Amino acid sequence: MPLITTAPTLLTERLRLDAHRLDDFESLAAMWADPEVVRYIGGTPRDREDSWGRLMRYVGHWALLGYGYWAVRDKISGAYLGGIGFADFQRTIIPALDAPEMGWTLVTAAQGKGYATEALRTALAWGKEHLPGDKAVCIISPENQPSLALARKVGFSESHRSEYHQNPIVVMHCPL
Repeated sequence: MPLITTAPTLLTERLRLDAHRLDDFESLAAMWADPEVVRYIGGTPRDREDSWGRLMRYVGHWALLGYGYWAVRDKISGAYLGGIGFADFQRTIIPALDAPEMGWTLVTAAQGKGYATEALRTALAWGKEHLPGDKAVCIISPENQPSLALARKVGFSESHRSEYHQNPIVVMHCPL
């Protein structure tokens, strides 16, 4: 199977998942600087430098691995709502993650509307056809009850507990 080098466009009822672009930077940086967005993702708002590196990693994953993160956009307005996808961040977690890691982040205004469920189901369906191996993993703070519930809703189950950057995490897996 040839390597996919940029995010393919995926459509849902209300969303368009497509490649991150340079003009997404301001929206992405604002999202990662929002204390509500990062409350369970390290707890510290990110600066522009971190967000720039994140944008580069999103694009770079596709170029090097054939999978990565999509920009999540409102299908009608095109507004940037967040990011979702698969990655290999080479995290120092014991035991090491053994499959592509799925993650999702939405702007505060887009949370609680079912967008994450819609996007996750679509991305997982793509993953079943294109990812190496037979599963995806995710890591979630045990305090992040909404994300834990969402992960279970789309087919993830708890594998084990661990730590990442000295914070407890729940490691979950989902068959593809």
